[in-house]
Amino acid sequence: MADSHACRKLVTMHRLANFDVSRQFLTRKGKITAQIVFGTLCGAAMIGLRTLFDMWAPSSGPFALIYPTVLLSTLYGHWRAGLAAFCVTFAWAWFFVLPVQSSFFFSDPTDPARVFLNAASALVVLIFAEAFRRAAHATLTEIRLRADRRLTLLADLEHRTKNNFALVASMLELQKRRIPHQELHAPLDDAVGRVRTFADAYSALALEQSDDPSVDMKPYLDYLLNRIEASSLPPAVKLFREIDAATLLREEAVAIGLYLNEAVSNACKYAFPNDRSGTIAVFFHVRDGGWRFTIEDDGVGDAAIPHPGGGLGSQLLTAFAAQASATHHGGPVLNGYRSEMRKVLETEVA
Repeated sequence: MADSHACRKLVTMHRLANFDVSRQFLTRKGKITAQIVFGTLCGAAMIGLRTLFDMWAPSSGPFALIYPTVLLSTLYGHWRAGLAAFCVTFAWAWFFVLPVQSSFFFSDPTDPARVFLNAASALVVLIFAEAFRRAAHATLTEIRLRADRRLTLLADLEHRTKNNFALVASMLELQKRRIPHQELHAPLDDAVGRVRTFADAYSALALEQSDDPSVDMKPYLDYLLNRIEASSLPPAVKLFREIDAATLLREEAVAIGLYLNEAVSNACKYAFPNDRSGTIAVFFHVRDGGWRFTIEDDGVGDAAIPHPGGGLGSQLLTAFAAQASATHHGGPVLNGYRSEMRKVLETEVA
């Protein structure tokens, strides 16, 4: 969750750095007009702020607020906005603040040189702000292009991974048909089921997620649970779910999807023998920046552990939890068996 918050902060900073008042206008004339109007409004805002400041500090630093006004106008409205803000604010300060007030004449013989120096300094700010804006824009464009290429490659990799898993499952099915010994079919069926589980996890990401590096967990888990409910759940077993809205990184989401499929498959296989009825409950709760993912059944309890202490299913659940930088705990409860994957913040652990 901390990584998700960091991603959102980076997105906010990216939007702020890439803000442009004229972007929404399509024509060159519209863009130029928007930039000039924006610069003029920035200048008017500075004049209003300076007028309030003059109530308790009149005529101090007549050009002081011009520099940040020119800087902000240029960064968010191009050089035309900066120039418009410069003209409005500088003319106002010269005409209304400097003595002789309400004129462009000087009462102090040193004022002309001071006015020229302030004007040159403001224009230097404008030039460097425009250079910085262009460099930042070029850098952001390059970063965006690289990110788009990486997302395209990632989507292609996930698609190929899903197809490869499906191919492996088909090859195992063919191999099983060629083996005459029935006692070897069950392990192969388990292997096929797990490979198809991996394919389902990647397929869910491909169908439900956009190019965003984070994954909306509620629709993702709902998709996986709907598929399990439609294809894998015994008729006498019901599925209950309680999923909080949250976004996680893709690596965590894949691990949780694989954990879900493995835990529910184990429950279906071992917790409800002889067509026993029951319920499998799935909970995903977000608390204090961390999360807890629980799969609990009301089946036969200890019988849900085919190989106590180190079966393949338990090893896989532990591996999936490690992939999500989480911990795995599993064991019998009062009315069945519970598998839980939990991730907490380091501050919470401390």
